[in-house]
Amino acid sequence: MRTGRVVHGTGRRIRKATSAEGAGESGLAKLIELHALNSFGDMLITIALASTIFFSVPTGEARGRVALYLLITMAPFALLAPVIGPLLDRLPHGRRAAMATSMLARAVLAWTMAGTVVGGGLALYPEALGVLVASKAYGVVRSVVVPRLLPSRLSLVKANSRVTLAGLLATFVAAPIGGLLHLIGPGWPLRGAFLVFVIGTLMAFHLPHKVDSAKGEERAVLHSEEHEPLPPKATLRTVGPSVILALRAVAGLRWLVGFLVMFLAFLLRDDPIGGLQPTVALGLVAVAAGTGNALGSVLGSWLRTRGSEATVTAMLLLATVAAGAAALWYGVATVLLCAAAAGLAASLGKLALDALIQRDVPESVRTSAFARSETVLQLCWVAGGAVGILLPLDGALGLSVAAGVVGLLLLWTVRALLKVRVRGRAATPKVA
Repeated sequence: MRTGRVVHGTGRRIRKATSAEGAGESGLAKLIELHALNSFGDMLITIALASTIFFSVPTGEARGRVALYLLITMAPFALLAPVIGPLLDRLPHGRRAAMATSMLARAVLAWTMAGTVVGGGLALYPEALGVLVASKAYGVVRSVVVPRLLPSRLSLVKANSRVTLAGLLATFVAAPIGGLLHLIGPGWPLRGAFLVFVIGTLMAFHLPHKVDSAKGEERAVLHSEEHEPLPPKATLRTVGPSVILALRAVAGLRWLVGFLVMFLAFLLRDDPIGGLQPTVALGLVAVAAGTGNALGSVLGSWLRTRGSEATVTAMLLLATVAAGAAALWYGVATVLLCAAAAGLAASLGKLALDALIQRDVPESVRTSAFARSETVLQLCWVAGGAVGILLPLDGALGLSVAAGVVGLLLLWTVRALLKVRVRGRAATPKVA
């Protein structure tokens, strides 16, 4: 009886938090809860795959398995991902159905994978590809849906911050539960994911009907120059140079996150820092990255659309400095700092990009711009992960490469930012 009251009280407090500032009336609270379920289920699948592909075999063989996983799942995904945004543009009246289909597909695949995960054979990889594609399709639709459920009292960046933070909290809760389920058997995290995604399928249809509204929407095209003429009779709009600047910067941050996930996973398993046990070292890095990500989501609630270009530039600078420090003084503190900085920079940078899309992209093409930008970011994560797999397991070398790549993007972004500022001053009429 007492346990029931505790659970009921906890649920009531969670519902109150998600419904604050008009989110309950607008329907955003339902999306927040759906996203939490999505993140919970994805984490259970990640634990099942990691225990089979990564932890169950020696480091050398694990590296080969993950490389094979990237080849069989990520390479086809790289071909499919550019299609996801335009395909979803053609389904503006079926967004709830698209989210439900993504959940249902992962439920079916999780149940199927529960029977094949023990052997870790090739049959597991196409199933993992299906999960990956379904998950990324959900992410694109979710980005498109948020503006439709935006309460009048919240900015878009704050709403996205709240959705992201709910997903992170769900991931933190799912990690120990997935570990306990794995102790019962390798397939049990996947059976748990099946149940979560079945519930998510039903919840998707309980989103407000306005999610499927596409009144006045058009498809966006990404151009770097606002003044470039469009073809005659074109109905598409261009996004401004500030959005392109931010997208390029955040893409670099997503590349860094993908690189660190793959590179540090193998590096710390083969050569743990500070004499720590491999699992302890990996756990500390995961906690640092998650904490940075959560902090970025919290700080995002204070972010304003004015100055978003400077925010993404500052995040690139933070990531470059952190990666450079970890390369020069490789150790426990600097690696944890690098992981936390990458998580914070990627999270806050994405929220700044969202703010720029809200500010500079006309409402008629805003949802399409969200879909296309999300696809670009997912592909950059894949590219970073691939580089992390291919590099030799040398901490100073790998982190130097990371700092170099992000540093070059920082210089490119600063140059573009100066151009945007000069163009803005030139366009401002002078008062006599």
